Amino acid sequence: MLMPKDPNATIVMLATGTGIAPFRSFLWKMFFEKHDDYKFNGLAWLFLGVPTSSSLLYKEEFEKMKEKNPDNFRLDFAVSREQTNEKGEKMYIQTRMAEYAKELWQLLKKDNTFVYMCGLRGMEKGIDDIMVSLAAADGN
Repeated sequence: MLMPKDPNATIVMLATGTGIAPFRSFLWKMFFEKHDDYKFNGLAWLFLGVPTSSSLLYKEEFEKMKEKNPDNFRLDFAVSREQTNEKGEKMYIQTRMAEYAKELWQLLKKDNTFVYMCGLRGMEKGIDDIMVSLAAADGN
């Protein structure tokens, strides 16, 4: 996986479990490492899905990134065995994304928005469904 070269890009990252690894690398480049030829000025939004809160890898690290970069980094967890939405449904990544449907769709329509997904095989069906519903709600 390669990051976009545009330092003003919006990068939406969807991860489950150990699928967080490449995104942690992205985030380190964006927020911790110093590069003469790269300074991230865009928005990075991480959705991390896990079964239990004890499975949240790098939670403190990501929260520290968010605290230090509030205008450039958003972080949302989906803990399927511990959280539910307003309808009482398990909280998966796509369930959490649905909470931000309008905002996400506005970002997805931008030319410099990139979406990356990494994690459990099978997660793509739920992600695809939410993306289709976002487009349909806008008449696309």
